[in-house]
Formats: sequence, C-alpha cells, structure tokens
Amino acid sequence: MRRALLTTLGGVFLAGSVAAADLPEGDPAKGRKLAGQCRACHGLDGYARIPIAPHIGGEPASYLAGQLIAFREGTRNHEMMSVVARGLKDQQIADLAAWYARHGATARLTADPEMAPEACVACHGADGIALVEDAPNLAGETNIYIDTQLKAFRSGKRVHEIMTEIALEMSDQDIRAAADWYGDVKLEIELKE
Repeated sequence: MRRALLTTLGGVFLAGSVAAADLPEGDPAKGRKLAGQCRACHGLDGYARIPIAPHIGGEPASYLAGQLIAFREGTRNHEMMSVVARGLKDQQIADLAAWYARHGATARLTADPEMAPEACVACHGADGIALVEDAPNLAGETNIYIDTQLKAFRSGKRVHEIMTEIALEMSDQDIRAAADWYGDVKLEIELKE
C-alpha cells in the first residue's frame, strides 16, 4: 500500500516539474561558480545561512530546477527569489541544480520516529529526507521556515496539488508540531565525490 502511494505521489510531483526535465544537462562546476550569488542565504554547500531560507544541498536536481523555473516564471513568488531567478537562463538553472544536487544530505533523528508527523512521513520521511524525488527534504529546516511554508499552502499564497490539501487539514498546533519535529532533526550536507 505504502509503495503504491509513494509511486502515485511521485508521479504527481514529477508531473508538476515537466519543464525541469526539458532543461539541458547541468554542469556542477559551472553551477558552483553561479552559486556565489546564492551563498548569502543558502550557503555554497546548500546549508542555509538564514532561518527563512531552506537548505538546498542534497535536493534532487529536478526538484531544484523546478523551483527555480517556478520562481522565474512567476508561478511561485518570493520577494528575493523571484528577482534572482528572473534573470536565469535554462542552462544556468540546470547548472545550479546540478551543483547543489551533487551534495549529499543525511539526517539523524533525536526522537522516536514513531512520533513523526503522520501527514508528512509518506513523502518527506520521518527523518526529513524526502522519499519522493520532487518533495523537498525537511531535515534540519528551521521551524520558522516550515511553519511559514505550511501556512502559505493553507492560505493559498503558495499552491501545490498535494501540499495545499494537506495544509488545509492542519491546525496551527499541527503546523507547529511538524515544524518543530523537522527542525529538531540533525542535518549534514557534504559534497559527494
């Protein structure tokens, strides 16, 4: 049952990033150079430097490219990212995605995995390392970031065919519990050889 659910959800997530699949192959070395403009918020290695930015190191290239395309095209809005992404060409998006995807993300739980937020684990895992390619890792994100994103899905400010539905069912307490759970997970990001 769980495998069928993950396969179905994976297809839904992948359907949302068809444009990312059409990008040219990314060059991680060129992406590293471009990542200089990302380092103040996301870090050169993808470990966020500010609490309102997500960790992006170790995310799949398709997920990263899909988010950058959404910011560039205005289907996802953020005061900083929309401006930054607006000037990116397809090759630059592919290169940045390849650079950050070249990192590995590992997580270590500090609590019993049975206590993980039930609404989140099928896609994001109990430890916050995503089980579905186009779902982001949540391990080690600040509770401020997760709380803000879930409330954005719930309010309709941010729209996603799965996350909007899940967030609509969450109370403020549910959102805070999920944010605190993943915020307490210990995250490490390292460049893969």
